[in-house]
Amino acid sequence: MVSALALVLTLVALAVNTLVVAVLSRFFRIRLKTQWGWVVYTLLVSPVVLLILGLIQGTIIPPLFEGAAGLFVAVFVAVPLALGFTIDLLYVPPPEEYDLPASE
Repeated sequence: MVSALALVLTLVALAVNTLVVAVLSRFFRIRLKTQWGWVVYTLLVSPVVLLILGLIQGTIIPPLFEGAAGLFVAVFVAVPLALGFTIDLLYVPPPEEYDLPASE
């Protein structure tokens, strides 16, 4: 039986991981001046960061995914990667739309 605490902590971990991916993709989008570089970096670096975060979060959350590695990867890596990438791409204005003062 799954406890309510485990479900709440899993939802919090999902939200934190989604925020991390959104920030990482925004960072790569701003720093990399290539057309597809930020997409490649987001798709290659973010899952590694999410896996590390998921392993750390998995030690805190009561055992919810015992013996289900695929479910663990889906909840802690795949879903936040898709949500964070979508939030940054669709709901946050592109960096080109911001007017910054000229640096001296």
